[in-house]
Amino acid sequence: MEDRITRYEQAAALLPPKWQRLARQLPDYQKARAEELRLRTGQCMTVLLPEGEVWPSQELPRPAVTQSDLEQLCDIVSGYSRYASSETLAQGYLTAAGGFRVGFCGTAVLRDGERRNLRDISSACIRIGREQPDLSLPLLPQLREGGSVCSTLILSPPGLGKTTLLRDMVRTLSNGTEELPPHRVAVVDERGEIAGMYRGVPQLSVGCHTDILDGCPKAAGILMLLRALNPQIIAVDEITAQEDIAAIISAAHCGVTLLATLHATTVEELKGKPLYAKLLRSRVFSRAVMIRREGEHRIYEVSKL
Repeated sequence: MEDRITRYEQAAALLPPKWQRLARQLPDYQKARAEELRLRTGQCMTVLLPEGEVWPSQELPRPAVTQSDLEQLCDIVSGYSRYASSETLAQGYLTAAGGFRVGFCGTAVLRDGERRNLRDISSACIRIGREQPDLSLPLLPQLREGGSVCSTLILSPPGLGKTTLLRDMVRTLSNGTEELPPHRVAVVDERGEIAGMYRGVPQLSVGCHTDILDGCPKAAGILMLLRALNPQIIAVDEITAQEDIAAIISAAHCGVTLLATLHATTVEELKGKPLYAKLLRSRVFSRAVMIRREGEHRIYEVSKL
């Protein structure tokens, strides 16, 4: 409970001072459950809880967020060096100290048809990513076969903790357990949500034998890792494109174990989507972990593919 509240306070500390004070008015029991801080021009700041967005205090007035507030937030997160962060900002996010991913909306600056930057920021979302050490330990026996870890998909609708589970699997397999030796794990962290790299240092625990390729598209990153780092396991977050699947199949043919997440509720749902149906037919993955919510609890169910 205290760790979850502390994590919320760290996220709130990224806000401009006025909004920091308001964010801290949220009751502690809600701070521990908060998932995001959201700011939109012309609207009051809200905190995303599992049941929806709320204002931090019922007693205090609800001032509107200004564009100046959002520009100040962007300066704080970028370390007052937007130019150095423009390539990442063009993708719609920045990673702050502590591993917090801050998403931005505004007007895209295009050059030769490609996004180069973001200006006139109109909204921001601070994602309060939390670690859950040993979350994956009860699942690992079901993800092994013949003494080896199976390539595994993690499935759930948005917001149920796919990345949190993936991160802990990476950490656990990298460090090793009583039953499993440490593994060389490589992560393609395209959007900075797994390791939360900040100036070359992972802000979230991913294990002592883990290599991170940050900000690189998954398809290109998987091939780079295969050529350069001789990994035993490669982990990626959110498979979304045909080229991702082609790179995953190539890695599997090289004898690498794959860990990946994607948005889906069930394996049957995957079979109905042409892109993912091809992935299942390739038989790269032999296990799936499905996450669902029951009240305040998340349920993890392992199935064979």
